[in-house]
Amino acid sequence: MKSGIQITAALCMLIAFTNIHPLALKGQYSMPAVMDTATLKEQLDYVQERTRIYNDYRAIREDIFLKMKANSIDSLDGAKKIISDLQTVLRQKNSEISSLNSNLESTNNQLDEAIKNRNALHFLGIQMDKILYNSIMWFIVGGLALLAVILFIMFRRNRAITVQYRNELNETRENFETYRKEARERYEKLVVNHHNEIMKLKGL
Repeated sequence: MKSGIQITAALCMLIAFTNIHPLALKGQYSMPAVMDTATLKEQLDYVQERTRIYNDYRAIREDIFLKMKANSIDSLDGAKKIISDLQTVLRQKNSEISSLNSNLESTNNQLDEAIKNRNALHFLGIQMDKILYNSIMWFIVGGLALLAVILFIMFRRNRAITVQYRNELNETRENFETYRKEARERYEKLVVNHHNEIMKLKGL
């Protein structure tokens, strides 16, 4: 009975090897092309389809097992390399994002400072808001304009007074000249009359 079981097991293993590759019946054990070209999942599916289970054991050729092991290790190494590369890229992207955030914050600060400086001016060494500066400037301009108007009015008034005084002075001079001429004429007339009176008295 035990010998029959062993024979049956041997036949099952032989059938399993035969299902993996038909050339096994002829003693030729070449590696299936799927082990070199297909993905790891496709290789596992291939082995699952081409092998049989006996007493919860699956019979697999040693060279195929070693090939699948090597392929699995290569796949794991490739996956690890991809993960490592992705982690490196992720770190680079995080660094770039951090740098961009820093640049953005710096740019925002510079923009705020530029807006603040645009809306602020220095007057007498004091930084003040542009609206306040404009108000002060307009107040100064208005004050100067008012002062100019007042000075102009005062100039016109003084000029009018000066012209009036000059006219009055000229009129006074003319009156004085007229009075002086009349006084001289009266004096000369009195002198002549006095002389005539003296001559009359001498003639007597």
